[in-house]
Amino acid sequence: MRKHLVPGEQVIVTTRPQPRKLAGAVVVFILAPAMSAFTAAWVIRGEAVRLVPALRQEWTPWLVAALAAAVLAAWLGYCLPRLLRWHGTRYILTSRRLLARSGMLRRSEHQVNLASVRNLTVHETLLQRLLRSGNISLETGYQDTMTLPDVPEAARFRDFILDAIAELPADTRESGPEAAQFGGTEPEDGGTGSGGAGSRGNGRRWTV
Repeated sequence: MRKHLVPGEQVIVTTRPQPRKLAGAVVVFILAPAMSAFTAAWVIRGEAVRLVPALRQEWTPWLVAALAAAVLAAWLGYCLPRLLRWHGTRYILTSRRLLARSGMLRRSEHQVNLASVRNLTVHETLLQRLLRSGNISLETGYQDTMTLPDVPEAARFRDFILDAIAELPADTRESGPEAAQFGGTEPEDGGTGSGGAGSRGNGRRWTV
């Protein structure tokens, strides 16, 4: 990432989505071999042949091999793609931009300049509150919205964004008539948005 920075730009924080979406993959990773081992023992004892007379005892090694292949397929087809998808997703905040990168082989990137952010919102479900994560949405003055799902420590990450916006050079901030039109009113001096985050920058709104 550092080799792609513009002069004077610095990386503030880099993170990945909250790993709760890996819960299903973890369950499958643990249960698949356990169930396969139990079934293999059941087959080796001859229970499968007694239950299904059409099966033959000499087929036992093939049945055990099929169970092992099923476990491998579950790992490679279900667990690994989700792990790679999570590992390949990164949220990068710099002193000038916010980037969301995803993908390992096919990489996609969405970025927004902090100077163009007009509204910042944090949405949290009950589960996300328990896990201290949330979805952060940033709206620009160009009717574009960038959403970062499942950001860990969402409130802290929001504060990093607000601090980075507040520290932007004056010549890079958007203000004037365009900023005044957004939201209809100018923020009062010393005012605070919901969630305790102060309003920073002309015409910008920060909500939770």
